[in-house]
Amino acid sequence: MKLKSRRMIGVVGALLMVVAWLLTNPESYEKIFVKDDNSGTDYAAVAVSEADANASLAVEVLERLEVKGRAPKTGYARTEFYDGWPSVEGCSLRQRILKRELSDSAVLDGCTVVAGEFDEPYTGEHQVFHDKIEVSKIQIDHVVALSDAWQKGAQYMDYSVRNAIATDPLNLLAVDGKANQQKSDGDAATWLPANKKFRCQYVARQVSVKYKYSLWVTEAEKTAISSVLKNCPNEPAVGVSL
Repeated sequence: MKLKSRRMIGVVGALLMVVAWLLTNPESYEKIFVKDDNSGTDYAAVAVSEADANASLAVEVLERLEVKGRAPKTGYARTEFYDGWPSVEGCSLRQRILKRELSDSAVLDGCTVVAGEFDEPYTGEHQVFHDKIEVSKIQIDHVVALSDAWQKGAQYMDYSVRNAIATDPLNLLAVDGKANQQKSDGDAATWLPANKKFRCQYVARQVSVKYKYSLWVTEAEKTAISSVLKNCPNEPAVGVSL
């Protein structure tokens, strides 16, 4: 699959990336406005909506992905995608993703989430965080790992597109640190969340990211995703309407 109109071109800075994403994917995002108790001002966090009535089924989107072998990992580095979390309207993208996942439970000190709780998706455990140190143990996972993206098409793309892959809220989840380390740069053929109830959403998100950025899948990866989606054939993709 060639990179066509879905390719994000000319992303200059994280703010422009987010604005462009909102303009091209209005069905998939909503604004959550959070009151900053210190300054009295409002700031917006970008959130992914899982309930898009217009979204295509993940099984349908999967069939649109090109199936190829992995390209060499040679030359891969995270800096080929991004160099630290960008600032979006004055707040770190990491903090915005944390706020998105912890939702109304998030306690804020300015832009920083210092406490909260959520149902962690990879383990299925309900986790509670009482202070900034505990919150710091939450990791932001790239649902499609950057190394995996590199080996499945991203290395042939412009830096602006790779940067979009790394900083797109669609490709980001706040997760348990140990689970994220276990995943490493695995694809669906080598790693799936221990929380079986989340697997359908997980592979649907991977399929959505790969379709959006014209990344391919391996045969083993497609088989693994298909196996998961057999249990949930009506699972929607996220922000994809074929």
